[in-house]
Amino acid sequence: MPVANDKARIVHVSADFPDAYAAQKTPAIARLVELSDHAFENHIISLNRRNPSKFRYAWPNLSVERVAQDGPVTTLAYTAPPVGLHHWRLLNNLGHQLAEMLRTVPRPDLLVGHKLTVEGICVARAAQLLGVPYALSVQGNTDTRILRARPDLRGRLARIYSEAACIFPFAPWAQRSVEEMLGVSARSATLLPCAMARDTIIPPRQGGDGLVTAFHLRNAKLKNLPAMTAAMANLRHSLPNATLSVIGGGSASDVAAAEAMAGDGTTFEGAIDNAAIARRFNRASGFVMPSSRESFGLVFIEALFAGLPIAYPAGTAVDGYFDDCPFAIRVDMRQPGALENAMRTLLEDEDDLKAALAEWQKSPAAQRFTRGTIGDRFVSGLRDAIGTKR
Repeated sequence: MPVANDKARIVHVSADFPDAYAAQKTPAIARLVELSDHAFENHIISLNRRNPSKFRYAWPNLSVERVAQDGPVTTLAYTAPPVGLHHWRLLNNLGHQLAEMLRTVPRPDLLVGHKLTVEGICVARAAQLLGVPYALSVQGNTDTRILRARPDLRGRLARIYSEAACIFPFAPWAQRSVEEMLGVSARSATLLPCAMARDTIIPPRQGGDGLVTAFHLRNAKLKNLPAMTAAMANLRHSLPNATLSVIGGGSASDVAAAEAMAGDGTTFEGAIDNAAIARRFNRASGFVMPSSRESFGLVFIEALFAGLPIAYPAGTAVDGYFDDCPFAIRVDMRQPGALENAMRTLLEDEDDLKAALAEWQKSPAAQRFTRGTIGDRFVSGLRDAIGTKR
């Protein structure tokens, strides 16, 4: 049904949208939707999983509660056990309920599920019942983890993936990994980096004051802080002035646990306001964070835009975007000494790396990570998807 303002009506379904139930969720999906608001009538169904009673784990019934309605954002809570129990059945049933909910409003022109292995299940079912196309984003961390844990679902997920009108992978490695596990290719795919809150570019500054990393300290193990601090301690045998500064806040217990992982040459700076972190990055020699899991790792792009060469983990985060860029060092954590060597390169070759980064900052390759370009690519992909006939 046409909408009054002639904009196509899109319903985004996401479990990662800040809402009345959990306001602290990552803003990545919210920023994407915001960048397309000028082109579409966007509505968001924000999902939140609740555990059922433990007595219901064996065969739980789906229960869905509308927690809040805040403008275009509908906050829902649904019951499902943890660790993927009854994963397909409950999310497929949730798709039925979403379809019934959407029948009472003007019919959407497109549904978007913001992960294949969770939201994609219910969105594909709802789209089938409503007779509309659907698109999917691919978030490598969650999607590959569930595909590895549930090989029994790969056949059905492969059909959902291949029948999507458009796929929006956050990073090249994510699309490659998902398609290898599913054995299918996307009908249409638009590579879509996550958008920064602000994308001002600061030219590199020579003579940095050491290496930095940045994360909330509750995630110290996930971000591989023990490996970073061990590599720094080893590095100082040959580069005694080398340092690693850890930026990030946390509870008293988070701080104590992180400090217990630290070794020689590692210091903690605490939390820094988002508006000031780019300037802090600019003073450093290089950024390092060999996370074990990362769907995109927006902080790597923030560091590059702040004039800071990076060392990033192979097979996750921004892998695939910077294959031929000397200022972005790919670290394979399976290789002994790879992290220490990358940190050494960031320090010893700082001038050359920053000179190459300064040229990249002026290039079209850098523009692909700006808010305007990301918004344009998202809008274009969504428009193509809306034109798809089921």
